[in-house]
Amino acid sequence: MYVCELMERVVSANFPTRYGNFTIYGYINKENGEHHIALVLGDVSGGNPVLVRVHSECLTGDALGSAKCDCGDQYDKAMRTIQKEERGVLVYLRQEGRGIGLINKLKAYALQDKGMDTVEANLALGFSPDHRDYTAGAEILVDLGVKKIRLMTNNPEKIAGLEKYGLEITERISIEIEHKEHCKHYMQTKKDKMGHILASY
Repeated sequence: MYVCELMERVVSANFPTRYGNFTIYGYINKENGEHHIALVLGDVSGGNPVLVRVHSECLTGDALGSAKCDCGDQYDKAMRTIQKEERGVLVYLRQEGRGIGLINKLKAYALQDKGMDTVEANLALGFSPDHRDYTAGAEILVDLGVKKIRLMTNNPEKIAGLEKYGLEITERISIEIEHKEHCKHYMQTKKDKMGHILASY
């Protein structure tokens, strides 16, 4: 059984949303002070598989309505799916721009304006194509008592990143959405260069 060493749960509260009445949990990374949250609906502890979305922060997509990516639409779809099932977890990890931070992400946008794709832009800025780590997300799920997961993702790396912490992925649920015109090259890059499972490309 994996023992949580990195994440500390510091608060929980009732959290009414447009998707339903969730409980919000706040966590602090004991090594670097980063804050992460989990939105939980229903009883998710025990042995029954739990519907889960591990979502990396995207301020531009989640809050500002960017059409350059599918992040905001994925967040919305995940929350609506959890609401429909009346049970599930959305873990919200503070790793903006695939882990490179907001300002570097905007610098990557500027390079994309000059013709680079997202992978090329990250490399030009001195980063890997995907700088994210799922340790925090895995530890949050373990802390919540989740053992088996029906994971909403198109990203095989996310599956591998969670399974190594002892979480059992019983099902992968596609979270592909109908993409905007500005998003098509981004999605093609995800499929061709990052191995995302996308039926539309």
